[in-house]
Amino acid sequence: MAYDKFNILTSTAVPLPIENVDTDQIIPARFLKATERVGFGDNLFRDWRYNPDNTPKTDFVLNDPTYSGKILVGGKNFGSGSSREHAARAVYDYGFRAVVSSFFADIFKGNCLNIGVLPVQVSPEFAEKIFAAIYADKTELKIDLPAQTITLLSTGESEQFDINSYKKNNMQNGFDDIDYLQSIKGEIQEFAAQLPF
Repeated sequence: MAYDKFNILTSTAVPLPIENVDTDQIIPARFLKATERVGFGDNLFRDWRYNPDNTPKTDFVLNDPTYSGKILVGGKNFGSGSSREHAARAVYDYGFRAVVSSFFADIFKGNCLNIGVLPVQVSPEFAEKIFAAIYADKTELKIDLPAQTITLLSTGESEQFDINSYKKNNMQNGFDDIDYLQSIKGEIQEFAAQLPF
C-alpha cells in the first residue's frame, strides 16, 4: 500500500476559511528541493505558521490548540497556482486525511487523490454550515467514502460528494497507480498470454 486505506473518517476539523489558497502558500517553493518525500508536513503553510525567527504565529489556526483533527476545511478555490505535488504531500504529512472545500483546483485535487488525501467538494452553502458548526462547538465531521457523504455530527446534516470511481477504489485500498497495476498483475499476464506474437 502506498498510503493508509480510506473508508470512513470521523474527526474534528481545522477551519481555514481563506479563499484562493495557492500551492505556494501551502508549501513555499524554497522547501521543494528535498530528495526524499519526507518532512513536507513540517513546512505546511510555513510562512503563515511561523515568523521569520521561526517562532509560531499565535494567530494562525494550526498554532491554535482549540482546533485539531484529520480534516482541513478550506475556503473556495483551494490548491490553486502551480502544479506541485509537494502541496498535497505536505497536507498528508502534517496528518490531514481529507480536505473539504467548495471548490478545488483540478491539479491539486488530482495530486491529493494520488497520495491518499481525500478532497471533498461541497456546495458553498454546506461549506458555510461546516465553518459555523466548527466555530460553534468544534463539531466532528463524518466522511463516508463508500457512501460518498459528509455529515455534520452535531446536526445530522449531510451532503453527497463526487469522486472518480477508479480513484475511489484506490483510496479504499490505499493504492497508488502502481499498486493498482500490481493488484491486477494476474489479469494483465493472462491478457498478454493471449496476444499473438
